[in-house]
Amino acid sequence: MTAQDMAETFRRIALLLELKGENPFKTRAYNTGADVVESFPGDIVERAKANDLKGIKGLGDALQDKLHEMATTGRLEFYEKLKAEFPEGIFGLFDISGLGPKKIAALHKELGVASVADLKRVCESGEAGKLSGFGAKTVEKLLESIAFHEAHASEFRAGDVAVIVEQVLEALRDHPNVGRAEVCGSYRRGKEVVHDLDFLCASKEPQSVIEAFVALPMFVQTLSQGGTKASVRTKDGLQCDLRVVSNAEYPFALVYFTGSKEHNVALRQRCLDRGWSLNEYAITGENPPTNIHDERDIHRALGLEFIEPELRENHGEIEAAEHNKLPRLVELANLRGTFHNHTTASDGAATLAQMAEAAQDLGLQYLGIADHSKSSFQANGLHEDRLRKQIAEIKAMNADFDGFRLFAGSEVDILKDGSLDFDDDLLAELDYVVASVHNVMNLPEAEMTARIIKAIENPHVTMLGHATGRLLCQRPSYAVNIPAIIDAAAATGTIIELNASPWRLDLDWRWWKLAKEKGVKTSINPDAHSVRGLQDLYFGIRSARKGWLTREDVINTLPLGEIEKVLQRKRQLTRA
Repeated sequence: MTAQDMAETFRRIALLLELKGENPFKTRAYNTGADVVESFPGDIVERAKANDLKGIKGLGDALQDKLHEMATTGRLEFYEKLKAEFPEGIFGLFDISGLGPKKIAALHKELGVASVADLKRVCESGEAGKLSGFGAKTVEKLLESIAFHEAHASEFRAGDVAVIVEQVLEALRDHPNVGRAEVCGSYRRGKEVVHDLDFLCASKEPQSVIEAFVALPMFVQTLSQGGTKASVRTKDGLQCDLRVVSNAEYPFALVYFTGSKEHNVALRQRCLDRGWSLNEYAITGENPPTNIHDERDIHRALGLEFIEPELRENHGEIEAAEHNKLPRLVELANLRGTFHNHTTASDGAATLAQMAEAAQDLGLQYLGIADHSKSSFQANGLHEDRLRKQIAEIKAMNADFDGFRLFAGSEVDILKDGSLDFDDDLLAELDYVVASVHNVMNLPEAEMTARIIKAIENPHVTMLGHATGRLLCQRPSYAVNIPAIIDAAAATGTIIELNASPWRLDLDWRWWKLAKEKGVKTSINPDAHSVRGLQDLYFGIRSARKGWLTREDVINTLPLGEIEKVLQRKRQLTRA
């Protein structure tokens, strides 16, 4: 059992306890325990096996015992008994937007709803609409959510498959008969969701590699197995394909299987224009290029700069590469800090001190704290007095830091009319403000757009948080005119965040070229609710690179000493 398996078990226990109506502190303890397990810097599985978990904050005696049991037996009796009280399909209901534990419990108790299929049936039949708390509009919204869920059922968030990618690559690269190995397809191109995973490796002994691949412990089913390729499936239904080629074929196969299809078509046409033919094995034809060892050699032979995988969507990258006008894309190492992070003051799992320590461990020079404001009562949002207390606490902590700083911010709710959750006097006391929509997401496009623009026009709003409100594979964005939002941000000097949570990746990468043309800057923010959440910056960088962004487009590449000016620029311009 892996640390990820342990954390997932704790999260599922928390969900089931919520369904049973257990004490919320008890459910929160399991969610906190999951965060601790995921973010633990050492080998927590080995520590759990040795029953050596004393002193780890967030893991009480009961959770320590359960981790020890999971590490030594591969299962947890408490979870198995708890799970047996509910039908197997009950967890799928948590993926439906608009359903919380209380509604799921009512549906299950009153109508026997045990799966998404059951939910769809009782909504369509009108049975659900007769339950207390379920009106016609609620049922209509649930049917819309079910349709969205069904349309995206074959998709997996990049963040959910990243661990599998790393585990498979590590296993392939450690294999004695593998020379080179890489993940390909949409994952390598930095897409936010994937349908499957494509792996490629070079080997003189493909059969041994194939056999080792299908035997990896994360796979539960072999779909096909041949001499040079295989397809397998994980317990979550994710299909993983492996192709084994020779070392000479590897560069061509890497280009081909990385894609996209549209990009590959354009490359093949460029070859045809030169009298050559390009496929996954070679460039052939009259006097084809020789000495091809990697992808750069292929691009060079076609008169192109090297095109980073994230840009390969046939969105102008080939023309730019031909004229040496490709951007130098931002890298994770360029980040000096980040904003929009939560603590236990609202709905985070780590204290202010723990978040500061984790940021320093990652080598960051600064960290912005933006806990929820009071209207987000479901997230334990801060009222004015609690926020002012946090500002004072951050100021006191900064006095003890050397080369590191905490910035005092707030993720302030944009109310229905576009006003903000705090008055301007309090906002002026903050180092920065993230303004976000958290409720009333069903407004018509014109109203939602006007609502957000009104908030953007407030001189104290430093940046707009998760601009479309989407939750990948779970909830679509609300209706909003993104070009109008970008224009408003450009006119007011407002930053639009790139929310790096793999559940969001919002603003979508497809809009960043337009934002960049308009002069709008971004801040890559993890929306971290735990110390582990800070690591989601990795997914934000992937999305930023896919949006053609450079370090000059991203404010949090600036070092301490320069970032302060950017945070204050909008207020100063307004005063001037």
